[in-house]
Amino acid sequence: MEEPAIEEGDNHRDVEVAPALISVHPDHKFIVVSIGSDLRVFDLQGGCSVTLVDDSSGPLHKDSIRAIRFGAEGKLFVSAGDDKLVKIWNANSWHCISTVCSEKRVSAVAISKDGLFVCFADKFGVVWALNLDGFDENQVLVDKKAAPVLAHYCSIITSLEFSLDGRFIISADRDFKIRVSVFPKKPLDGAHEIQSFCLGHTEFVSCLAFVCAPDYPEGFLVSGSGDSTVRLWDITSGSLLDTCEVGSQAGFLESNGRGEEHYSAVIDLCTTPDGTLVAAAIQSLQGIMLLNCNISAKSLSIAKVVSITGGSFIPTSLGTASCAEFLWMVTGVSTLHGLDSHSLARVRVISGFRISSPDSVEHEPTMLEDDEIPGGEKLLEKLQGSVSIENKVFSAAAEAVKMAMCNLLIKKQYSADKREFRKRTRNDKKIKQ
Repeated sequence: MEEPAIEEGDNHRDVEVAPALISVHPDHKFIVVSIGSDLRVFDLQGGCSVTLVDDSSGPLHKDSIRAIRFGAEGKLFVSAGDDKLVKIWNANSWHCISTVCSEKRVSAVAISKDGLFVCFADKFGVVWALNLDGFDENQVLVDKKAAPVLAHYCSIITSLEFSLDGRFIISADRDFKIRVSVFPKKPLDGAHEIQSFCLGHTEFVSCLAFVCAPDYPEGFLVSGSGDSTVRLWDITSGSLLDTCEVGSQAGFLESNGRGEEHYSAVIDLCTTPDGTLVAAAIQSLQGIMLLNCNISAKSLSIAKVVSITGGSFIPTSLGTASCAEFLWMVTGVSTLHGLDSHSLARVRVISGFRISSPDSVEHEPTMLEDDEIPGGEKLLEKLQGSVSIENKVFSAAAEAVKMAMCNLLIKKQYSADKREFRKRTRNDKKIKQ
């Protein structure tokens, strides 16, 4: 169905909301939450909030942050988003060591395993690489420029990951595709070799993650999608190894009678370091679905659902460390029309996420109460904005995230008049500040 045309001069615009994101330091030293343009960092070891230092004038970010990421060794942290800025932080001093301007809004980021390159993707489908050679923890990187590495023609890239051995860079888009490219020895000259395509999803691919496999140094890829599936892939060949129907098998999805689709979209994925367990955040699930990943059988199966009671908490982002058993999650959005709230983020934690056998009663993954969370009230005060938040805020936030994902990732059909209007008002035609 075509949307009604918008006449020139009509000031009405759909307000874009950005979901809250969470990132965990690989050594469980820091927890970072982004909400709108706000970047919040808590020091778990010091038990205190962190003040970010950015020598550039103005706010850290001027618009919604869409991607945050720690490097594999935890020395670097990257944030990027709708303001077309990619900020690289020293994750020890939390000083911004470089700010790079993207041509278009940034949708995903990744850091190479050796920490020498930061890659970011824009909404036009181009992946860029930034060389960090010469990085010094006490030095600001000056005049760094990114170069294009690869592109998904005119398709929003939704997720970006490096394989566990660093040989490949994997990019997913809203046109159901997952591309596996050989990461070149000289990335600034471009990536010309495509290893494989992982094809099988029937809706947008929303998230990627890797599971470890002893005999496969590159690891196996898991992907989540708007088609309500989590899929397991061999990236070398592009072969689909298994598909887990998370919506239908969980039995929690009900039609609301309004004809709305994609309520069972997989929002985010997170894996345990040993690759035996995958956590999935799903758009209609008030909780987390845990999947068993059988490496030898190369299969996925639903282990259980860990429900979150006491409020409308549908996670928008997941994170874990390589050395801790906690699964961190956040819910919230950047802005909500008609709600006056200084904070729209809520953090929850599951313990026992490292346990290889989630069916074991003795090691049951459990949702921690607020007073049991590492960092306690100080952490909640920093990352949420306050310790307690009204439940109605997150009921509205859950609905807003659903609509935001549909608006961003599901292609729209426009009338001829609206297409012309969009061409005349394209944001990327504006002169960059």
